[in-house]
Amino acid sequence: MSFLTPAQARERHLLVVDDDDRIRSLLKEYLTRAGFRVTGAADAEAARKLIAMLDFDLLVLDVMMPGEDGFSLARWVREGGPSRLTPVLMLTAKDASEDRIEGLKTGADDYLAKPFEPQELLLRIEAILRRAGARPALSASLSLGRCAFDLDRGELTRDGEPIRLTEAETRLLRRLASNAHVAIDRLDLAQETADSSGRAVDVQVTRLRRKIEDDPKAPRYLQTVRGVGYMLAPD
Repeated sequence: MSFLTPAQARERHLLVVDDDDRIRSLLKEYLTRAGFRVTGAADAEAARKLIAMLDFDLLVLDVMMPGEDGFSLARWVREGGPSRLTPVLMLTAKDASEDRIEGLKTGADDYLAKPFEPQELLLRIEAILRRAGARPALSASLSLGRCAFDLDRGELTRDGEPIRLTEAETRLLRRLASNAHVAIDRLDLAQETADSSGRAVDVQVTRLRRKIEDDPKAPRYLQTVRGVGYMLAPD
């Protein structure tokens, strides 16, 4: 049973940090199906960069990671900057009481030992978000030079005049805008199209650049990230 409506869930952005690619992918898939926006990170270093760039509603941190562990990352979150109030849920293969105590000492809001049922994780996440209260209203419009994109309405304007977008272009631009300044894998974007090879995404990007960029051949806002995919970099 879910306590958040689909609309409420879509407003919540989760960061899942786990060095196990399989577990991280499964959690992203499950929580995305539950209606959340989900970003993944394979280690603390990648997580720190994402936290510095994006506004997350909750962090799901694995404890046992190579290099910096989840306890250290949680302490950094609590001690620094705008993210210090972001709720934290710790995940670990350890279930000893001292580890739970250590997790809570770092300022974590809850602690879940592996293995766990995905439904339990979902319920705990929703309980934490309910306790945290409503998310502050954020601007739904992104500035792209002379253009602006309204995420809620899916509307693109240039100098205040509407620009027609196809349904596929709107879907792609929304996905990129929802993860602004973060490179998204080209094949990940292609999963939402009829062509899993990524060619349809490339065509849509080319068309969007003609509508957004002053110089589509030297894009400022809809950037190609070599070896990864595409990133939207609004003002």
